[in-house]
Amino acid sequence: MDRIRALLGTPAALRRLAVASIIANVGIVITGGAVRLTGSGLGCPTWPRCTEDSFVTTPEMGIYGVIEFGNRLLTYVVGLIALLGLVSALLQRRRSRRTVLLAGAVLAQIPAQAVVGGITVLTDLNPWVVGCHFLVSMVIIGFTYALWRSAIADTAPLDRPTWAAPRALRHLGLAVLAATAVTLLLGVVVTGSGPHAGDADARRNGLDPEAVTQLHADGVFLLVGLSLGVLFAVWAVDAPRVVRRAAAVLLLVELAQGLVGLVQYVTDLPRLLVAAHMAGSCAVLLAALAVYANLRRAYRTPLTPVHAQLPDALTRPQPPTEPRTRPRTQPRKAKAKTK
Repeated sequence: MDRIRALLGTPAALRRLAVASIIANVGIVITGGAVRLTGSGLGCPTWPRCTEDSFVTTPEMGIYGVIEFGNRLLTYVVGLIALLGLVSALLQRRRSRRTVLLAGAVLAQIPAQAVVGGITVLTDLNPWVVGCHFLVSMVIIGFTYALWRSAIADTAPLDRPTWAAPRALRHLGLAVLAATAVTLLLGVVVTGSGPHAGDADARRNGLDPEAVTQLHADGVFLLVGLSLGVLFAVWAVDAPRVVRRAAAVLLLVELAQGLVGLVQYVTDLPRLLVAAHMAGSCAVLLAALAVYANLRRAYRTPLTPVHAQLPDALTRPQPPTEPRTRPRTQPRKAKAKTK
């Protein structure tokens, strides 16, 4: 038990596991996109087995079965990291109830995500279920980021000065987060109306691709406008550098994501750009979460003591000096009065 505590029970271990959980869940989004973009969505035609007679892929299923089954195996990797994260949260000497609950929530959502993935197979890649599968991954990424922030807060020095944004600015950050969620949701609708269904026989949602794409673009314009407002606001209130940096990163990520989306639209949705756009969606979500989290609480640089800003000559200790006493003066002799 002591060895396990030494390995997993440190604050650094918990932070590393939280970061690993973020990376793993972003990775499974990208590999899930690879399954869809290569037409391997039904490489394993059933669930929870890969075939009616086997839990694993067979040589007859070819490369499509390997890709689909490989994505299923990654679920166990993500689940193992989440389990280690929960164990680490429980073994902390300064155990935080919030951190333990977040770690438990991350772990609980992994099998739920696997079930949604199984339903996508059993429904022959229904576009609405496939979209739900992607959105559940976004929710898990949000929880893993919250776990990482909570692990940092648990080990922050209590005397370190913090900064909280004004209420109006926090509401603006919440609006950015809401606009991000709406934009991701509209992106899922666009995906369900276009090609790359995951299988040649999978049906689409029947919506007009141009109309829903324009609606998605409108959501992007709203998100960029709100993010630009946050960037100006944090500079106006002289927010800490970490807050200003988070706002600038969010805007840059959104602009890069918008450029990828525009290029993929005018070039008829090449697979590599679609995959890059899916990875960019995860980056936009994480950047928006970073802005909102830093607006709620950010750590300022520790204050420098006043004496450290003075010249050395003024702060160097001086040798003690004898107090000067005023010499006693002799009383003047009274002059004799002459008559």
